Amino acid sequence: MLEQITGNELFHSYYKRWIQVYKEGAIRPVTMAKYTMTHAWLTRLIPHLAIKDMNRITYQQLLNDYAAEHERQTTLDFHHQLKAAILDAVDEGLISRDPTRKAIIKGKSPRTKKPKYLNQFELHTLLANLPLSSSISWEWFILLIAKTGMRFSEALALTPKDFDFSHQLLTVNKTWDYKGNGGFLPTKNKSSVRKIPLDWQTIIQFSQLLKDKDETLPIFVSPNEKIYNSTINHKLERYCRRSRIPIISLHGLRHTHASLLLFAGVSIASVARRLGHASMTTTQKTYLHIIQELENKDIDIVMRSLSELS
Repeated sequence: MLEQITGNELFHSYYKRWIQVYKEGAIRPVTMAKYTMTHAWLTRLIPHLAIKDMNRITYQQLLNDYAAEHERQTTLDFHHQLKAAILDAVDEGLISRDPTRKAIIKGKSPRTKKPKYLNQFELHTLLANLPLSSSISWEWFILLIAKTGMRFSEALALTPKDFDFSHQLLTVNKTWDYKGNGGFLPTKNKSSVRKIPLDWQTIIQFSQLLKDKDETLPIFVSPNEKIYNSTINHKLERYCRRSRIPIISLHGLRHTHASLLLFAGVSIASVARRLGHASMTTTQKTYLHIIQELENKDIDIVMRSLSELS
């Protein structure tokens, strides 16, 4: 289908065909939606630009126009999604030279970031103020994410069968399609399939909560129920306000879980496995500030130990 394209075709039309040929069916729907959004911006910013007219100046102007309404990281993602398609156009002879070479990535100043995680006292305060009932509720959902570091979609997909009460383990092997029509989906990556050890208190609590529940059905969401991440985040926000602690999101609870483990001295490898990261590199990049803080603490301990030898 791409062989029929000529240099006179509009670039946004070429890009639409390119994502249909190379991306449709090969990437997750969430990622596909990002490519579709990039195409929508192309039709808005360069509606009349032909493929053959895509050069370094027109490409840089496209990036500048996009950056005027987006932060630098978002602009960088936009650039990466376009570059692969453009390089294919260069290979096909539709564009004479790579217009993305030496592109300058700009963007609006980042917005003030909300706190990413709570400290141990703040988390304890939050959990102590959760009105936990004798039946499954979103409050139990919040508690479980705080104690396991699971992703939102992973926690939604949990069934009673995933709890191994005798061995104090929780199996994560699927996600819930909350952005689509519901139903089980594979995990984000192979490393996301894991068994998470649970503390004895959580085991006792959930063994009571899940009595007589259908082992194959999700425990937090009904099969035909439409659930939104924002709905539970708003609920969490209310509990944060009541507890007079920083307001964080459900994903912030995942960061909190990992941060507390790192500060407690748990190895990066163990934290990566517990979170279901594809590699330790992901964990190191995400929690670099904490790792650096711990390294500084280690240096103090080393220097103190060496001084005692004299």
